[in-house]
Amino acid sequence: MNYVTLNNGLKMPQLGFGVWQVKDDQATAAVSTALEVGYRSIDTAMIYKNEVGVGKALKESSIPREDLFITTKVWNSDQGYENTLRAFDESLERLGLDYIDLYLIHWPTPQFDQYVDTYKALEKLYHDGRVKAIGVCNFEIEHLERLLNECEVVPVLNQVECHPYLAQTELKEFCAKHNIFVEAWSPLDQGGEVLQDEVVQKIAESHGKTAAQTVLRWHLQNNTIVIPKSVTPSRIKENFDVFDFELTTDEMKAILEINRNRRKGPQPNEMHVR
Repeated sequence: MNYVTLNNGLKMPQLGFGVWQVKDDQATAAVSTALEVGYRSIDTAMIYKNEVGVGKALKESSIPREDLFITTKVWNSDQGYENTLRAFDESLERLGLDYIDLYLIHWPTPQFDQYVDTYKALEKLYHDGRVKAIGVCNFEIEHLERLLNECEVVPVLNQVECHPYLAQTELKEFCAKHNIFVEAWSPLDQGGEVLQDEVVQKIAESHGKTAAQTVLRWHLQNNTIVIPKSVTPSRIKENFDVFDFELTTDEMKAILEINRNRRKGPQPNEMHVR
């Protein structure tokens, strides 16, 4: 496993396991498999409605709590200072944990203009020692700039849609400048066209790896934190088997050049679901 050091000194596995769209009754088995394979970072969220299932897998595991890195998120309808503190307590209870390693704002929802107050609640949780680190998801540069101007704690990361068809180059440059990691959700384009791309397939073949492993390796060598999701044991294992090869500079460049700035998910400024 590769680890990255976040801007507050906390170490985080660079490859984690995501559980978006995994039903609660499937989450326990999927997370248990991931832990057996070697994953130590698990990414969930209140809105995924599987924190209970994730928590059950963590409880049943023999892995010491300090060796695990657990992320969850505050949903749009729970934004605001007091609401966020309450939502955090509820997530903690569902997960059955004493603390969270990383707590994130799920979307900026700028139309409601609550993300600064929400982030200040995250700062309180951080200062109180109830979370080890705080950050955001789906924040554009303008949203990050406002946090940097109005809040005290620099987010450790910004979790955004990112894959070879949405390279997020400008956002990555901004985050790097401010010592904020980028974490990729849908790193494999949700198993879409990226994995069929001729460039990716050719590079994968030259390394004796799958297209998915090649794309994950591209993320890792770009200093991006990555959280692929699967409920299939063989795929969970495959996605973890990415530390025994390296892409060349030319291969990295070739994958970057297939960028289309194409999203599968919502545009952050237009995401106002509560």
